[in-house]
Amino acid sequence: MASLASSSSALFSSPSANFHQPSLSPPSPRLSLSSFSHFSALSSSVSIAPSFVTYPFSPRRFNPCSLSVKAIAAGKKNVLIVNTNSGGHAVIGFYFAKELLGSGHEVTVLTVGDESSDKMKKPPFSRFSELVSAGGRTVWGDPADVGKAVGGSAFDVVLDNNGKDLDTVKPVADWAKSSGIKQFLYISSAGIYKPTDEPPHVEGDVVKADASHVGAEKYIAEIFSSWAVFRPQYMIGSGNNKDCEEWFFDRIVRDRPVPIPGSGMQLTNIAHVRDLSSALTLAVENPDAASANIFNIVSDRAVTLDGMAKLCAQAAGRPTNIVHYDPKAIGVDAKKAFPFRNMHFYAEPRAAKDILGWQGTTNLPEDLKERFEEYVKIGRDKKPIKFDLDDKILEFLKVPVAA
Repeated sequence: MASLASSSSALFSSPSANFHQPSLSPPSPRLSLSSFSHFSALSSSVSIAPSFVTYPFSPRRFNPCSLSVKAIAAGKKNVLIVNTNSGGHAVIGFYFAKELLGSGHEVTVLTVGDESSDKMKKPPFSRFSELVSAGGRTVWGDPADVGKAVGGSAFDVVLDNNGKDLDTVKPVADWAKSSGIKQFLYISSAGIYKPTDEPPHVEGDVVKADASHVGAEKYIAEIFSSWAVFRPQYMIGSGNNKDCEEWFFDRIVRDRPVPIPGSGMQLTNIAHVRDLSSALTLAVENPDAASANIFNIVSDRAVTLDGMAKLCAQAAGRPTNIVHYDPKAIGVDAKKAFPFRNMHFYAEPRAAKDILGWQGTTNLPEDLKERFEEYVKIGRDKKPIKFDLDDKILEFLKVPVAA
């Protein structure tokens, strides 16, 4: 099977990858791989995979003429999840563990740090008892010394959902290699793609050579014969402790204007974390199909920045007042004033749909309703919040704010 690899300066492959020479024929029209979704019903017993994919050389072309069907004997796996203790990715390990346990696999979650730390009092860590009740094991420790943290236990699969650079990932990968781990999975980021004039980002598009995840991806591909890399984007879901939709709710429930940089028509992806966990589980249960591939795990529908504000308002049952501004004219850093990139930033989950038979379940209007219920339940709608950057923007725009 061909490997999905980053092109140009960051091209890499596993030693066993079988790359085909690029076709010299004129580029074919861009196709949506979802047209092959009728094969996905077979995914529980077989793997449907393209026998010729030109991603390494021409990432936006796909040859549907030849599909290979391989029987898969999934079996029960013993999976180690090395989970970060902060940021938006922490919830991935929680959902992945729940999905694996529900499918009959054995799971150990190694979380960075100390179980008694204040971080563990927040979701998703405060819900780890759900994993234990389902038969999972939770431990804490230093990923640089994985063997000590897991007490010498043996595993079939390791997911690194912690390392953002090679220095952090390498000790885990080296331990996994020396321990005879059969499959290594890695959570990277769709943020490593270079901006493009032809969105959306697809697997094989050029990545930033200096992005920290790139070195980790390359190293994993070099030392493992069975590996897969997953590139998520913005996530939504119960237990996520990184502000995204909450940023909008904070303003909407307080009848404040919602300041959005630029035109508000910029496109982005927001996917429910259960979609990431389902794709990861498919990779565990179909290792031959997943091997040596990169997967964008994002929603297959984009949303505009203005649209996100409107959907949050609908979920809250409140009106919204959107105002637009130019960050440079006002002298504010859009990265600090707004939770999303101030540009088109969205990808497409082509490889996951075609190779793994994955189908997304994200329904943003409904998922936001769930998040707003949790937002109110924890009392954040009553919490005092400072809006210093908002006030600077609104003062410049001469937009009044209700007292």
